[in-house]
Amino acid sequence: MHNTVVIDVVGLTRALIGEHTPNLQRFLKAHNSANIEPVIPAVTCTAQSTYLTGKLPREHGIVGNGWYFRELNEVWLWRQSNKLVEAPKVWHMAKARNPSFTCANTFWWYAMAADADITLTPRPLYLADGRKLPDCYSYPLDVREALETKLGKFPLFQFWGPATHIKSTEWIADAAIYVEEHYQPSLQLVYLPHLDYCLQRVGPEGDIAQDLRDIDRVVGKLLDFFQQRGHRILLLSEYGIVPVSHPIHPNRILRDAGMLSLKVDLGREYLDYASCAAFAVSDHQICHVYVQQTEKIPEIKALFEKQPGIARVLDDEGKRELGLDHPRSGELVLLAEESAWFTYYYWQEETRAPDFARCVEIHKKPGYDPCELFLDPRLRFPKLSVGARIAKKIAGFRYVMDVIATDPYLVKGQHGVSSSSPHAQPVLISNYGTNMPAKMAATDVCELILQHLFEE
Repeated sequence: MHNTVVIDVVGLTRALIGEHTPNLQRFLKAHNSANIEPVIPAVTCTAQSTYLTGKLPREHGIVGNGWYFRELNEVWLWRQSNKLVEAPKVWHMAKARNPSFTCANTFWWYAMAADADITLTPRPLYLADGRKLPDCYSYPLDVREALETKLGKFPLFQFWGPATHIKSTEWIADAAIYVEEHYQPSLQLVYLPHLDYCLQRVGPEGDIAQDLRDIDRVVGKLLDFFQQRGHRILLLSEYGIVPVSHPIHPNRILRDAGMLSLKVDLGREYLDYASCAAFAVSDHQICHVYVQQTEKIPEIKALFEKQPGIARVLDDEGKRELGLDHPRSGELVLLAEESAWFTYYYWQEETRAPDFARCVEIHKKPGYDPCELFLDPRLRFPKLSVGARIAKKIAGFRYVMDVIATDPYLVKGQHGVSSSSPHAQPVLISNYGTNMPAKMAATDVCELILQHLFEE
């Protein structure tokens, strides 16, 4: 068995490896590489689950970063329990081959309630007085305390939101080094998210030179460390991020067609899922449409097929074709054209938007919201506005951090569907093996990890 590390540099493509990324460029030139044909949807939770199981969503059940939990009548994104993944993972397969195998999951998703030997994942503290404090979860539990002593608190507010920064990726990389030094797992899965956020903000053709230099420095540190220890290294990405300019609002389209049901509380509107004829859960460039009145499926399919920016509307046959025929999927699934993406927005007047719309609130929004990466440009003094709210927090008062933009045109990069664009194809680079194809399916990554672990 050969110790292996899989480094997930989210958003990385060949098109981004160049003068600003000398460490990545050297690694690419010296070793074998392939482009990965991304799974659909090409989003974090689905991509990682496919890499770790070798299965499509029809078998592992992860149809997006979240979905409508029909049995609970709730839309939830970013759940963390590994029990949601319905297929055996690579560590199960490896342990069956060699019982001495061990695995560390360093910030890949679905890390909680997993049976990996070591795990780390973001996990804020939600206190009874309404405060949210930065933190992470670990197993064994004392790993978190050791890392806090060595590295400080996990910088949660630099991990996601308008303050995202290379600091969170640096913390994860340093944690990966700590895990190797103290536990020497047979396989370590390392997640480096920094590029994902800057690419969504400004797009792959925007001013990202410093961001590329930052991620290259962090990756270079890990490559040097693991190569010196003789590890086999798989460096890969989950998806590429393409330029976008066309936001689509599926819930507003359904609202105009009389399909939504809205509950009004304190003058603000909230979706009432159970009484909607249909509603949409948007997730980057894909969207699950849950149709409660199934006799309306043909009507709703035709409605979306005529909308500009929507490339395909998948019914049962289309879902089977792409491996999305799982009960968690919507009755219909929308795929955006390359330059378009889907919002979760359903309100028509800004004063009627739900109270979470202008907050970083990944668990309450019925869809993914990349505008959480932006402060509201309407704030005259944004730093003062944020500072005033933080002062309330420190003083122990209740506060609402309602400083987030709701202008979808701020977003310049997205992902979720596959295309021929050089920005769309995730890259895979390996320092082991010689027979790498020019392109491989996302479902082949699991077997490739096992080859790195066990092939002589």
